[in-house]
Amino acid sequence: MLGRTANGLYWMFRFIERAENTARLIDAGLRMSLTSMQGQDDEWGSVLQSAGVFSHYMANYDEVTSADVVNYLLRDRDNPSSVMQTIEQARNNGRMVRTGLTREAWEATNECYLEMKEQLRRKVPAAELPNIIDSIKQRCGLIRGAFHGTMLRNEIYNFARIGTFIERADNTARILDVKYYVLLPAASYVGTSLDNVQWESILRSVSAHRSYTWAYDTDYNPVNIADFLILNGQMPRSLAYCYEKIVSNLGYLEREYGDRHNAHDTAAGIKSMLHRREIQQIVDNGLHEFLEDFIGQNNRLGNEISEAYQFYQT
Repeated sequence: MLGRTANGLYWMFRFIERAENTARLIDAGLRMSLTSMQGQDDEWGSVLQSAGVFSHYMANYDEVTSADVVNYLLRDRDNPSSVMQTIEQARNNGRMVRTGLTREAWEATNECYLEMKEQLRRKVPAAELPNIIDSIKQRCGLIRGAFHGTMLRNEIYNFARIGTFIERADNTARILDVKYYVLLPAASYVGTSLDNVQWESILRSVSAHRSYTWAYDTDYNPVNIADFLILNGQMPRSLAYCYEKIVSNLGYLEREYGDRHNAHDTAAGIKSMLHRREIQQIVDNGLHEFLEDFIGQNNRLGNEISEAYQFYQT
């Protein structure tokens, strides 16, 4: 497969996943702001930090307000990671590789773009925000469903899935970091009802509220929730699950092309690290530091995949 085509597929599905996860990050910030003991704007500043766009936001806005942050993350054209921008980029990449997609997968992508363009043509009122977030998640889910249900399991599928799970792992780590690093007002709140409500909000923002109760059959516990989102291989947004899929799809490419690259070893090393770790060890050594290190390794893997398969931007 040409590097240009592989690049288009990989980034198409990274952008789709990024759009959905930006919506989930907004959802996490919204839920946190409703239970915070601080000013609401403190939480939105934390969301910007976790999204990695705080400095860019401050270069364009005078202050951090909930309305401006939501607008910036949803529809600001100066933000290349806004929901509208990433959905548009996903559509553009999909159009570039149109002959490699089934009709259903392309139509789901195009319809997502058209609907979001209409819904985000103006600033979203606070009362409409939950419905907009749900709509983004549903539309992105329809794209994945159409793709998963109609595509051959060949290299096209593999590059798309690798893009999906690298982006998902990055965003799960960032959403978890929102809670741990900046949203808990003070150490004195740990273990209180406020702390528990905030952890519950994190689970709800990644659609894991009910599955957590199935897996752990216990009350909300920060260590269990961190374990669920980092190390539980049955949870489809956990870091361990994402790397199981990344390594699997890279393995299919290795067998398809007969070549093994640095990216294969890096992915296998991260997967092995996640399997070896115990959650208490991660917490004791610093959850925030673990997440920061993971995000850096995940980004390095993305760069190595780009080099190995000769991606280039168009």
